[in-house]
Amino acid sequence: MAAYFVQVVILVSLATLLIWGIGFSKWDHGIVNAIAVLIIACPCALGLATPVSIMVGTGKGAKSGILIKNAKAIEQMRRVDTLLVDKTGTLTVGKPKVTVLRGNGSYSDDDVLRLAASVDAFSEHPLAAAIVTAAKDKGLPLSDASDFVSITGMGVKARLNGHEVAVGNAKLLRELGGKAPYDEEYVRKLQDAGNTVMFVLDDCHIAGYIGVADPIKDTTKDAVRLLHERKVRIVMLTGDNPVTAKAVAKTLGLDDFKAECMPEDKYSEVKRRQSSGAFVAMAGDGINDAPALAQADVGIAMGTGTDVAMESADITLVKGDLNSIAHAKVLSVLVMRNIKENLFFAFAYNAIGIPIAALGLLNPIFAGLAMALSSVSVLGNALRVKSIKLS
Repeated sequence: MAAYFVQVVILVSLATLLIWGIGFSKWDHGIVNAIAVLIIACPCALGLATPVSIMVGTGKGAKSGILIKNAKAIEQMRRVDTLLVDKTGTLTVGKPKVTVLRGNGSYSDDDVLRLAASVDAFSEHPLAAAIVTAAKDKGLPLSDASDFVSITGMGVKARLNGHEVAVGNAKLLRELGGKAPYDEEYVRKLQDAGNTVMFVLDDCHIAGYIGVADPIKDTTKDAVRLLHERKVRIVMLTGDNPVTAKAVAKTLGLDDFKAECMPEDKYSEVKRRQSSGAFVAMAGDGINDAPALAQADVGIAMGTGTDVAMESADITLVKGDLNSIAHAKVLSVLVMRNIKENLFFAFAYNAIGIPIAALGLLNPIFAGLAMALSSVSVLGNALRVKSIKLS
């Protein structure tokens, strides 16, 4: 816009000089009026209109715990109509606790917890940390493990005293071929109550079950309501089983969910929804969310999550509070509206001032003052963003 604007102003200035000089034989008036046109049309306000609003908006977001990496994110957030969210650490607190222990056959509850904790001691997953913490709280001695392997989206396995011990979900059970039948009714009952059930396998035999529950954040329900009010569909993508995922989605009133998601499944879901015309934001906190965060139109990372997730995202929520996503959308709308207002001020001064200067009704000194006032008006309007409440 500035490139075309400058060329037009130079042409108007030359036309003013020639019309006064040739048409009225007043070259002195022509020179003064041509200079006045150039001065009042100086596009300072035009150059300030966008970056000042972006800067103030970014600062406003930072004070509210919303760290915006680039201007593109603050522009596009207002267009988001679909939000894909991870469950653990995003909808939930991210600090799960062991709620159920049950040994199978000759294995006691403590045997199951000790085996699982010995393997999970090498894992960084929140569910693994909960199991290790539970074992330490009970004072159970952990065995030395070797050949530790993490199977993405399924669980972990290692060797303990010559035995292969694995801890994971139903996918891992199917992958390793658990030989002992398990109590499906009991497992489903735990899942219906919102527990994530993990199977503990000893040489492919089911040693027992561990139920882990991660409480939903106190602010999540309000955040879902606010986002729905802003016409945003919310879809949960989780590596958890379908029964637990359905229970969480029903409790929160989510629009849809997809369970047993691997990292590539989350990435594919983002692409699928984008290809169907949705403008997608992805919110997550883990390493497995990074590909989806990078692919989304707007990637949103929880500040309580991993560095990889924050590096892949466009926006980081310092408090890990889902309400901040609704606030980020409001901020985006306000900033873009403010930019348009600034552009209006910038062009309004020129639209009014240039003809007045060309007609010889504006002294170059006052033209300079008017040009400065246009910049001041843009700055003053941009600063209004600081005082607006996002909630």
